[in-house]
Amino acid sequence: MAKGENIFKRKDGRWEARYIKGYDKNRKIQYGFCYGHSYREAKEKVNHAKLQISHENFPGKSNRKESEKLLTESICISWLEVNRNKLKYSSYSKYKVILEKHLLPEFGLYLISEITSEHIADFTNRLLNQECLAIKTVRDILLLLHAILVYGCEKSNGTFTPVRIVYPKEERKELRVLSQMEQLRLMQYLEKDMDLYKLGVMLAITTGLRVGEICGLRWENISFENHTLSVKNTVQRVRNSSMEPQNRKTMVVIGTPKSHSSMRTIPLTDGVFRFCEKFQCADKSVFILTGNHSFIEPRLLQRKLNEYYRQCEIADAHFHTLRHTFATRCIEVGFDVKTLSEILGHSSTVITMNRYVHPDLNLKRKNIQKLETAGFGCTVR
Repeated sequence: MAKGENIFKRKDGRWEARYIKGYDKNRKIQYGFCYGHSYREAKEKVNHAKLQISHENFPGKSNRKESEKLLTESICISWLEVNRNKLKYSSYSKYKVILEKHLLPEFGLYLISEITSEHIADFTNRLLNQECLAIKTVRDILLLLHAILVYGCEKSNGTFTPVRIVYPKEERKELRVLSQMEQLRLMQYLEKDMDLYKLGVMLAITTGLRVGEICGLRWENISFENHTLSVKNTVQRVRNSSMEPQNRKTMVVIGTPKSHSSMRTIPLTDGVFRFCEKFQCADKSVFILTGNHSFIEPRLLQRKLNEYYRQCEIADAHFHTLRHTFATRCIEVGFDVKTLSEILGHSSTVITMNRYVHPDLNLKRKNIQKLETAGFGCTVR
């Protein structure tokens, strides 16, 4: 049984790792062998053996240090620190998790120049087929690996070329959109006995805001003069990067939206604006959903929405369904894509068209009928 690069499971249950020690006088390859009770142990031993060979090829203390700097582990740590101040805390936390959980255990003890396309392909297959990770998650891991390989190439003054990475293709899934009847049932339910949580859901379905953006809204973000809403913050749960054992693994933080284009101003419908007037608070700095200076985490609002769905007999829907539904209704009533893209906070109209616009059969039939009206239908009567 083979796994990784020249690492095999023997009949006696041990793992055997083979590596190139050098060449004889006839330039024939001479192999070395390392053994371990697990794949991980064999891999660590063979990586140390390769590192030792690299030290022998770099005589002198200073050159050995240069060799150690090109270990993937060192490159990863350096890349993360160099980019730390450029990244949002949530992005930094995400990349740190990917490094610790996936990239360092797999590639950490390899020299950055030794990572091959075959090794990456094997790594990709294990993430998909053994760890059963989602395709998007695997793509995120590989994108970070690519960035680190490019950075490693720069650190080595271009002494190697980053290998080509083949990314798994993401199958396009049919996204859940509320039917017009489902949306009407939900909105009628929300309007009855309206409270702050219901107001948050109503804002989501009429503006397309993400759940974290709803949780981050303060009353100062509502312009009662212009009847608009401004998105300036988002709330999300992220991994705690603190190494202190007494700290929780995750924490809820408030920060800026996911991109510059996500900071936007959206006009409110008259009906929603009247509800905002009804619930507005004298202290404009408080959060809309709580009425105080503490924000709620997205999971609480998601649980509230799940209860509303249950009451309205709406199945297989989640919070982001409201965003999909908003975008679809906008297209159905004739929004131009550029306007919709800015309202959703997308950096490109392509994202809007490919991800959030799902015309239903009635709209397709209506558009096809335009051919008939224009005289391009069948002439048979």
